[in-house]
Amino acid sequence: MDTPRDAGHPAPAHTPAAAPPGPCAPGGAPAPGPHAPAAEHGPGRPLPPEVPATGAGRPHAQAAPHPAHAPLPVHAPLPAPVPSVPGESAGGGFVPHPGDGGPRPASASAAGAGPVGTAYGAPAPAPGPAPLPAPAHVPAPAPLPAAPGAWQQYDPWSAPPAAGPVGPARRRKRRGALVAGAVALALLAGGAGGVAGAYIERYGGIDDISLPQVPGEAGGRNPESVAGIARAALPGVVTLHVRGNAEQGTGTGFVLDRQGHILTNNHVVEPAGTGGEISVTFSGGQTARARVVGQDSGYDLAVVQVQGVTGLHPLTLGDSDAVQVGDPVVAIGAPYDLANTVTSGIISAKQRPITAGGKKGDGSDVSYVDALQTDAPINPGNSGGPLVDARARVIGINSAIRAADSGSGGTDGGAQGGSIGLGFAIPVNQAKRVAEELINTGHATHPVIGVTLEMEYDGDGARVSAGGKGGKGGQAPVTPGGPGARAGLRPGDVITRVDGAPVHSGEELIIKVRSHRPGDVLTLTVQRDGAERSVRLTLGSSGRD
Repeated sequence: MDTPRDAGHPAPAHTPAAAPPGPCAPGGAPAPGPHAPAAEHGPGRPLPPEVPATGAGRPHAQAAPHPAHAPLPVHAPLPAPVPSVPGESAGGGFVPHPGDGGPRPASASAAGAGPVGTAYGAPAPAPGPAPLPAPAHVPAPAPLPAAPGAWQQYDPWSAPPAAGPVGPARRRKRRGALVAGAVALALLAGGAGGVAGAYIERYGGIDDISLPQVPGEAGGRNPESVAGIARAALPGVVTLHVRGNAEQGTGTGFVLDRQGHILTNNHVVEPAGTGGEISVTFSGGQTARARVVGQDSGYDLAVVQVQGVTGLHPLTLGDSDAVQVGDPVVAIGAPYDLANTVTSGIISAKQRPITAGGKKGDGSDVSYVDALQTDAPINPGNSGGPLVDARARVIGINSAIRAADSGSGGTDGGAQGGSIGLGFAIPVNQAKRVAEELINTGHATHPVIGVTLEMEYDGDGARVSAGGKGGKGGQAPVTPGGPGARAGLRPGDVITRVDGAPVHSGEELIIKVRSHRPGDVLTLTVQRDGAERSVRLTLGSSGRD
């Protein structure tokens, strides 16, 4: 191993020469021989005591003078390092050792006969009496191993730390501690990485969450979409709150004209009676008092009017006869007092015979409707609201539902079970005629055929009451001079068809007749004495309060 360049080359061993007379030992005796070279020490470090070769005396502490006349070889080769003794070369010369303060004393074999210096690094004895003579040949203790980097961290004022040799057991123990530490560090890092990975996977990073969002669509909607239909129809829809002496209720209506006429169901305004109160709330929140203009229980329709209200938005009336099954429709109302509620569906069927009401024992409140059926959700509070088509034109007035707990069709005032997808609306063609009559005259006319029917008949068709039983209120089964008598109808006849449409009961016959205007001509199929014949009948008119 090359020695550090700043330490210089080690001096070669000297050739024995005649030494100058040495100093005298105490008592005047000359020193027994030349001194062995003493070790050099760093500044301030105490010199190790010299041990005399004989017990005759103690040599002086100073080092033997270096012969100045001994020439040094110019290119003396460096001795090959022999790692037999740490810190010493093969020839006994000095090899700098990290942590030493300077050269070590040469061994006795290299220095020749003479005293052997103490091992470097042993603590200097405290001043005191002269030490006992040491044996002539004291083996030098093994030099202490230097810690890595000690050469660069050498402190000239401190003694080298004592350290013993590292045995295999200690190395295994240290290796085991390192392995355990590495495993613990790996587990900690893996756990931290797993937590961080789960957090990033769930939340997308350590920053605040920012969810993506697309901007809203600017502008309007397709006029034939539900949103477009609702936008066009809602300004003309109102909510009615009715209070009477013993009842109160909520319903819906819609504006007919700019004079403030509003169409709704009769059963909506009926709780007000003659001295009740009707309050109308428009879609914009404006509220006004209303009065009843006219009402008809047979058609379940009523007209009320508000005054002093500006900016009215009448709805356009369509043609219910032109409606086809499957056409899209929108229902608007206040189900359970939730105003301006919009639902959508289709026309499920046409000409559904529906009877509603019947709370009065005399049957005067029963309404007969040849209804449009829809699956648009209709609930209590939707009554009187508009059923509009894809162009926001009114084609029906929502009036009845078949509820899950009702077992039969009825108005929403009597069946409170909620919608099951079976809603019924009065066709607007029929409602238009009735509304016009209610506005103009205060009451509506009903088309009649001038006969009395057996409502208890359980056969197929509608049978005219047999002779001798009399009709309602003692009237004859066929009114003399009435439409039926002029068409040739007789007591006991069974009417099975109206304009080719089958009739299965007396109620269905009334509904078919009510769907027409007075003066319309109908073709009836009649069974008499086992034979079938057709008759033509022009509808008459009957006014009802």
